[in-house]
Amino acid sequence: MRALGTALVACAAPRARADGLTLGAPAPVAVLHTLDGRTLSTADMRGEVVILTFWATWCDPCREELPLLSRYAAAHAAQGLRVLGFCLDTPDRLPQVRAVAATLSFPVGLLPSPWFGAYGRIWRIPVSFVIDRAGRLADNGWDDAHPAWNAARLQRVVGPLLVNG
Repeated sequence: MRALGTALVACAAPRARADGLTLGAPAPVAVLHTLDGRTLSTADMRGEVVILTFWATWCDPCREELPLLSRYAAAHAAQGLRVLGFCLDTPDRLPQVRAVAATLSFPVGLLPSPWFGAYGRIWRIPVSFVIDRAGRLADNGWDDAHPAWNAARLQRVVGPLLVNG
């Protein structure tokens, strides 16, 4: 099955809560089907630090953090940082999604459902999850009352993972 412009996950059945997410435990595998037709899996990204970020074009806090996250991703790509962008917009908004995605340094795909396997139902955005180089969950966005990225949070959460590579 090829679903251009959609994001799918290779995880357990949908759950409203992500009770199984434990820091330091293996992160559930996530698969992104990008807007340009590529398939990217976190299973293939061992040895890299991966941020899974969930956003939408209609979400003002998301739109505010995306340029910052894009600059950070580009600046730290050589250190092994990868960002995968999962957009919650509906397919009828694909032109708007493509316009935003064209400004980003990381790949984007549409999430076909708010259910994202073991990560739970994506009910609050922006939200992100960080996977360390060994494939373990290093940051659970559900645990942060203010999960939007800012420079200080990126340095605190992601910075040490890049240095310790």
